Amino acid sequence: MSTIFRFPLLLAALLLPAAPVFAAHAVAQFGEPKYPAGFTHFAYANPAAPKGGVINLSLVSQNSSFDKYNPFTLKGKAAPGLLEMMFETLTINSLDEPNTQYGLLADDIKTAADFSSVTFHINPRARFSNGDAVTAADVVHSFKTLTSKKASPRFKSYFSEITQVTALDAATVRFDFERKGRDLPFVAGSLPVFSPKWNQKADGSRIPFDELKLEKPVSTGPYVITSTGRGLNVVYERNKNYWAQDLPVRRGFFNFDKVVYKLYKDRDTQVAALRAGDYDFLSENQMRYWCCQYIGKRFDDGDLIKATFPNKNPPAMNGWVVNTRKPQFADPRVREALNYTLDFEWINQKILDNEFKRVTSYFNGTPLQAKGLPDAEELKLLEPYRKELPPAVFGPIYEQPNTSGPNGFRKNLKHSLDLFAEAGWTWQDGVLRNSQGQPFEIEISGTRVGQSAHTETVNLNLAKAGVQLRKKLADAATTRKRMSEFDFDYTALSLRESRMPATELWRVFNSHDADVKGSENVIGVKSAAVDDLIQRMINAKTQHEQQIAGRALDRVLIHSHYFIPFRYLDKSYFIYNHRLRYPAQLPTYYGPYEWVLGTWWDSAKPVSESKRTAQR
Repeated sequence: MSTIFRFPLLLAALLLPAAPVFAAHAVAQFGEPKYPAGFTHFAYANPAAPKGGVINLSLVSQNSSFDKYNPFTLKGKAAPGLLEMMFETLTINSLDEPNTQYGLLADDIKTAADFSSVTFHINPRARFSNGDAVTAADVVHSFKTLTSKKASPRFKSYFSEITQVTALDAATVRFDFERKGRDLPFVAGSLPVFSPKWNQKADGSRIPFDELKLEKPVSTGPYVITSTGRGLNVVYERNKNYWAQDLPVRRGFFNFDKVVYKLYKDRDTQVAALRAGDYDFLSENQMRYWCCQYIGKRFDDGDLIKATFPNKNPPAMNGWVVNTRKPQFADPRVREALNYTLDFEWINQKILDNEFKRVTSYFNGTPLQAKGLPDAEELKLLEPYRKELPPAVFGPIYEQPNTSGPNGFRKNLKHSLDLFAEAGWTWQDGVLRNSQGQPFEIEISGTRVGQSAHTETVNLNLAKAGVQLRKKLADAATTRKRMSEFDFDYTALSLRESRMPATELWRVFNSHDADVKGSENVIGVKSAAVDDLIQRMINAKTQHEQQIAGRALDRVLIHSHYFIPFRYLDKSYFIYNHRLRYPAQLPTYYGPYEWVLGTWWDSAKPVSESKRTAQR
């Protein structure tokens, strides 16, 4: 959706009629915030956590280096940790509520009663790393910069429904929206804010934003960059004058005096470095490493701890998709037949150490997930589209194929061939052919065709069903270009994890973008039912309305077989140094590094400066 960005004069803005607004320290998408005004700290943070110490982290980098401190532009490779360590937003989401934002740079949030706008008041204590106060003009500058051609286009896309940002006075800024939606105040609140002085030279001239390289950001975060090792690692030190250290949303947070990122060229080198004690924490999701590589003296002696932690992050849909614009993939029976060739249980047992579960829903494990038969409220939403939708949508929710038990995969393969036959493709001497004798072909292209154990197994099973595979290696630039032009047959795809999934699904499935090259609707979905149900989720006035629309949408997407669903983890797999500690109460929703950098601490007694001098 295209948007014209306008920044009118203050007088014009003040003359515009405004909807009633409600001021608050926090805003929940539905219901009331868990933490009342005046709360002291989040329950999953330890306000008494000691400050000090160092945490060494690792990162695998294709070129084992970086060349810029600007994470907002396309060209170049940004240093790791910039967004987490240095850039703050107007609000932050708590990690123990489904979707509630609390003020960070903003100390007051005023949402219009009809959700047509949101107004933030800037905390008078908010300061950039150079000591300057944060103003409403800085917020406008950040928005205009990130939605310009100088920044990555993903920011303009993300903020596309914000039509206007106005500095009402030095400390007050209003965001006006293209539509009225409960989700949009959260989008506005997530704007990263930085100083216009970041790209200003000493003589007053400016470096174009997309040419900022190793100029250190002028931002508000808890850390500043102090040194780098020739692009091989980066060191952040806690800003002793950090403006927000006593705010309730920051109390007990950012406890390490120093955070060091070390870059490695490949995973095997990274794992060896962990065993050698080069860094302190790793979050693992590759089970071949988890089961067999984290062994040795440091683990036996308890110096390194290997542990799992529960999380309730809603898993994102992921797996393989086909290009439905191409005739051979237009029939949902063909897409279902392809799903029946996936032997998830074998892959999970033999390759993934039985640690993964299969994704069965676009809203796995949440109240939005469809189960059993549709109820009366779901049917009311689905009925207008009965002629468009597969009949199965109106029956029990689809159960993903399972190969457990005797001859499980053989039975699934037979069912796959039956579905292909119903769609006009019959098995002839090991090859699927249509009535004209043309073979069913799939081109598999990319930079690493068939280079992982599970994808090679997936491809082998497709071949068993009679699908003719054409493998084509291509460089990354060519692959990106072909994908942006929808010139592909079949690809792996993962949606982004989100606690506000409707907006993410709109980007991926809305009908308008099916014909817009470069859009995220790579599958080519064109469905009035899908469009309507996503919009109902976005515009829901109550949580119940959102859940009914979500369950109806789940049925449509699942029974349309747009994805061959793959896997998810319901635990976090950590390896960490024994000296690291974490709060007694775990957050409900979290990213591993978000949690560790945010609320963990170093229990080792800091070495005094006199002892350090003596040791030298």
